[in-house]
Amino acid sequence: MTTKRVVSGIKPTGNLHLGNYLGAVKQWVAMQDAIQAEGGETLYFIADLHGLTEWIAPADLTANTIEMTATLVAAGIDPSRSILFNQARVTAHSELGWLLNNVARVGWLNRMTQFKDKAGKNREGASVGLYDYPVLMAADVLLYNTTHVPVGEDQKQHLELARDIATKFNTDYATDLFTLPEPLVSAAAPRIMSLRDAGAKMSKSNPSEQSVVKLIDSDEVIADKFKKAKTDPDLLPASVDELAERPEARNLLTIFAALADRTPQDVLNDFAGKGFGAFKPALADLAVAKLRPIRDEMVRLLDDRAAIEAILERGAEQARLLAAPVLRDAQAAMGLLR
Repeated sequence: MTTKRVVSGIKPTGNLHLGNYLGAVKQWVAMQDAIQAEGGETLYFIADLHGLTEWIAPADLTANTIEMTATLVAAGIDPSRSILFNQARVTAHSELGWLLNNVARVGWLNRMTQFKDKAGKNREGASVGLYDYPVLMAADVLLYNTTHVPVGEDQKQHLELARDIATKFNTDYATDLFTLPEPLVSAAAPRIMSLRDAGAKMSKSNPSEQSVVKLIDSDEVIADKFKKAKTDPDLLPASVDELAERPEARNLLTIFAALADRTPQDVLNDFAGKGFGAFKPALADLAVAKLRPIRDEMVRLLDDRAAIEAILERGAEQARLLAAPVLRDAQAAMGLLR
């Protein structure tokens, strides 16, 4: 039986918030435990090369990479169990990305909806990297004979592209080098919305500080943001279905359930018939209790940058050992090695 190998990356955006944690990082921690319990492997990387697709000050990219690493470790990614590294330290990502550029088709990239969304009306002014980054994403995955990739709805198209590139490479060069990765969809991954407008995702780019709970926020700030979160005047109902037209209430319930590792319906069973005067303080207390240990560990880790650099270098060395034979075989298949 093939060993399950999961690979996933996250861009070093800085100032991670509750939506990032519940929607991705918490899922990675759960995946680390579940996959390894099955005898599989997990590789997580900071996608700093992808961070270059839109201009960022060099000092900010460096600082964000360190902060992201500290956040992942503080949240439960164990560098002694998972391979944790930043993309730029493993040059095989860039090298394989260029090789795959010659297999991928322009028509395939033209269909990528995320480029259209990110470039907006200024497509001619967007970087080539922003247009081409799905091919680098394919290299990120194919480089490690990955069997499964965690994906949300917005990433399924990119995984399909990786499979198309792998299939064409294997066909064009008469090889079975690349494994076709399967999607790993976590039903538990919630979509966390703004605390001020439940029609928009929680985002650090929102001009309202009250809309987003940052992992670095103090206990007092976290509690205050939840207590001031937008709601409606109605009492909480007995069933989740009754919240269909109440987005703010549904969002707060989703956050409570995700933090407590309970189902939304289970949480409602405790609060049905009660108002937000009771619910929001309970949610604030829960959020503070869950996020405080992560914040405190982040702060401790960020005081020792050398230790974080050592974690990344150790993980990169492990990743290089896995990537080297795959890159070499790809080069040989294409006639680049004698």
